[in-house]
Amino acid sequence: MKIVALPLLAALLGVMPAPLDSQVVLERYTAALANAVAPKAEIFTYSVSQAGPSDIEQRHRIYRSGIEMRDETLEVNGVPLRHKIVRIARHADIYAVAALAPRTDAYELLFLDAVRDGNHLDYVYEAMPLIRSTSGFTIDRVTIDGESFLPRAVDFHSSGVTASGSGRIEFAPFGGYWMVTSASVSAVVAGGVARERITFGDYRFPAVLPRSTFL
Repeated sequence: MKIVALPLLAALLGVMPAPLDSQVVLERYTAALANAVAPKAEIFTYSVSQAGPSDIEQRHRIYRSGIEMRDETLEVNGVPLRHKIVRIARHADIYAVAALAPRTDAYELLFLDAVRDGNHLDYVYEAMPLIRSTSGFTIDRVTIDGESFLPRAVDFHSSGVTASGSGRIEFAPFGGYWMVTSASVSAVVAGGVARERITFGDYRFPAVLPRSTFL
């Protein structure tokens, strides 16, 4: 009698499932992006560390609802501020998965490899732009999570008049949403080398934020 290992037992034994066909992965990726929703309101913290022409160590708390954002600077160089610095702005979330995920109508995605991620496989694709970027920002590679079929990581490069560099942005699930967890970049800015890393966390998703948050 032939015995077939069940998925749970296979996972416990460390047996990886067979990789999916690369086109099936892209179909699921396209569907997952179409169904992904952004939180109506969110609160989170981020820490930024930058070395280069300017050295920066800061921790911030962000309140966001749609395009409205409140940015509170909590610490500078490891020292908590007695009076936090508050900045109110209105702009789209540049780290939203919907803003960063390469889509098949803008990029040709070419399968490279299936890589182990815990008890499942992720799928790595090279991204070839179908239209030349006018902003200088171009995605080079995307790693698609093999469970949610949303981007686990996006690798990119950017070039401009005064700066050029490359980096990686990573995502993970939080409270039913797919959120950014880190962003790192190495760049040449005005002839000098700069490196920056931002880590995001402490996510909360209230039903609504009071209007006074953004005043």
